[in-house]
Amino acid sequence: MIKVLFFASIREQLKLGDLNIPFSESTSSVAGLIEEIVKIIDRGSRDILLADNVVVAVNQQIVGQEVNLSDGDEVAFFPPVTGG
Repeated sequence: MIKVLFFASIREQLKLGDLNIPFSESTSSVAGLIEEIVKIIDRGSRDILLADNVVVAVNQQIVGQEVNLSDGDEVAFFPPVTGG
């Protein structure tokens, strides 16, 4: 199982805080996981999750979409932190 977390504006846009998605060949990379999330939520979620400013972290390490996942990983999607 992969634990997926959504934070801040992404959470608000998706109206969802987290998901548990079974680990499989199709969810063995961040890119594949995003496609599975799109199937579960809806097609509009693709634009939200693939926006240029979205940061993805696997087990609290910032990564790119090409990163491989393992069963039990935690994947978080959040917008970059801004301050003033």
